[in-house]
Amino acid sequence: MNRHQDEPHDEGHEDSHDARLRIIIADDERPARHYVRGILQTFDDVDVVGEAASGTEAVALIERERPDLALLDLQMPELNGIEVVHLLRKETIPRIAFVTAYDEYAVRAFEINAVDYLLKPVDSIRLRRTIDRVLEDRARRRTTAWKTTHGDASTFARLEAASAAMSARPFATPIRRIPVRRRDDIVFVTTEDIASIVADGELLWLTTVRGERSTITYRLKDLEARVDPEQFIRVSRSALVNADAIAKVSPMPGATLLLTLVNKQEVMVSRTRSRILRETLLRL
Repeated sequence: MNRHQDEPHDEGHEDSHDARLRIIIADDERPARHYVRGILQTFDDVDVVGEAASGTEAVALIERERPDLALLDLQMPELNGIEVVHLLRKETIPRIAFVTAYDEYAVRAFEINAVDYLLKPVDSIRLRRTIDRVLEDRARRRTTAWKTTHGDASTFARLEAASAAMSARPFATPIRRIPVRRRDDIVFVTTEDIASIVADGELLWLTTVRGERSTITYRLKDLEARVDPEQFIRVSRSALVNADAIAKVSPMPGATLLLTLVNKQEVMVSRTRSRILRETLLRL
């Protein structure tokens, strides 16, 4: 049985199995996974504890195996490497190294925010450096009596910052589906089915036209940059609304507006946004 860091541990009697770095590989292309696994098998201080052929599989694999390091392909279809991180429960996020063909925006975002990445085809020397960094970090945490937890705040903050930087790049087409957690499952909600997106601290609440609610860990401005601006309109600092889901607009005191959506949800519009809506959406 593998011992996890939250169990009592005797540093002076660490066995070789505990010392090995537990790694998962996620890539939708089987040859790419086999290539990386082949390199890892030449290292005597790592264990490949699983492979995933999709982002959805990667989320389940990481939460089940709790690896020390996840090698995530950035460009997987439907659920890419960044989206995998957003869907993971924070306490299960391991060290992440994104694997990608050259992507100017991604590489720049990763370098600025100290997020590890590997360019395809993966170089064994570069991969060895990534593994050494994770091992050194783990040793430093142990020798300084830090409790090693998966998904520490600094790692998540760096990943969030890199994600935000990548979201600023121009996208050819708006996204049409958003992956969300439903207990242990991942489902895809089409943007046409979303009535509103409301920020609540670090979470975004997605409410469908049928009144179903889900949360994702994303910044509202980053998601706003990915959806169709003709479909979703900003109504306040904390809310986006699907224009097709608006059933009624009611004037309110202070020159503001109240939107009633088709799912009976009510969303307040800020004074500034109310003025913009009057000049655009409400003008015949």
